[in-house]
Amino acid sequence: MTMPSDPHSPVVAGAPITENTFIATATGTVDPPEPIKGLRRLMVWIIPANLGIFMVWGAVPGILLPQQITNLVGSVDKADVAALGIVLTVGAFAAMIAQPLAGQISDRTRSRFGRRAPWIVIGALAGALSLIGLAFANSIVGIAIAWVCVQVSFNFAQGPLSAVMPDRVAVRRRGTFAALSGIGLMVGSLGGSILGSLLFHSIAVGYILFAVFAVAILGLFVLANPDHSSSGIRNEPFRLGDFLRTFWINPIAHPDFFWAFTGRLLLYTGYFLVIGYQLYLLRDYFHVAEPETIIPVLSLLGMVGLLITTLIGGPLSDRVGRRKPFVFASAIVMSLALLVPWFWQDLAAWIIMTIVVSFGFGMFQAVDQALISEVLPSAQSFAKDLGVVNIAATLPQTLAPGVASAIVLIFGYAGLFPVAIVLGILGACAVLPIKATK
Repeated sequence: MTMPSDPHSPVVAGAPITENTFIATATGTVDPPEPIKGLRRLMVWIIPANLGIFMVWGAVPGILLPQQITNLVGSVDKADVAALGIVLTVGAFAAMIAQPLAGQISDRTRSRFGRRAPWIVIGALAGALSLIGLAFANSIVGIAIAWVCVQVSFNFAQGPLSAVMPDRVAVRRRGTFAALSGIGLMVGSLGGSILGSLLFHSIAVGYILFAVFAVAILGLFVLANPDHSSSGIRNEPFRLGDFLRTFWINPIAHPDFFWAFTGRLLLYTGYFLVIGYQLYLLRDYFHVAEPETIIPVLSLLGMVGLLITTLIGGPLSDRVGRRKPFVFASAIVMSLALLVPWFWQDLAAWIIMTIVVSFGFGMFQAVDQALISEVLPSAQSFAKDLGVVNIAATLPQTLAPGVASAIVLIFGYAGLFPVAIVLGILGACAVLPIKATK
């Protein structure tokens, strides 16, 4: 069946994907074809799928990798802080290139398994092998190379996975879907930090366990949620100039997309600037003797707040038809929370901040992905565009500890909090000019 070419015409549910389907959904605000095995199944499976990837992001750059580097170089004169900053910065730039590249490739993939599934599987397998290589790296150079491979590989899985929502989810359900996706993301990130803390003295075992879990769960996601075949879609001729422009979205031509990207980048960076540096903050700022023993408790407390506001915020934003107020409120809550440990250098202050900031970040996470899906420039390049905007989510998680290293070396640990507060407020203000959504 041929899809209507009018961009305001509804797409026939369950119809095969064709070239005209992407014309019909080019604005990202028209419903795409229904998933082959149903939206409810997809909504359930997106939680563990994100869990598989974000457990790696939660455990490795914030817990296992810093400890691996400390074991290798020691902590005298903050040698481990400097080495970690170098490794994570190199990895972050690799991630910045990898995800939009993966999106561009998956957008152009033509197979009976669809555009996304092959790369989700390939990325998971390559990421698992890279984690195993990281487990046996015994030099800073070796660690840096292995971490770059981990970043590139899992971003090749994460980019196409993030395109599932605009590919298969009706606009009116995207707030709920984003909330469920956010649960997988944040439970994965916090759960990864918990497991990473428990495996603090068995780093190689931790890497291998996360590798096996990621491959298993992403493989099951693909099997349980098959995509429409993309074999019948005509590819546009490859042009090098168009490919290079993958990494640039014109803010004049697509201002809503630009502001959504900027808001996400600033908010995520502010959050992970502090949370991603938790191990060293507990050790050197709050003087906790064995920080790895308290991180699991803190992560559980944070997870409770995230789950509550994520589960409430996503469906509520669908009901009221508004996204921006939730983003702005989340930034205010997070900024107020970060004031506490800045002025009160005590472990109790960190615990209070962890709980309160989780409420704010959960509220943001609940609606952010839905907001992003409504400002994408073209359905013909969902994964590429999401790959670009997902830099704003992935980059802060890996780059923030490196940026934090520089801030700590220059201003001390207390300098992290005001920088994070300013970034969060600026991120909230960035979504105000968006016109495609309220």
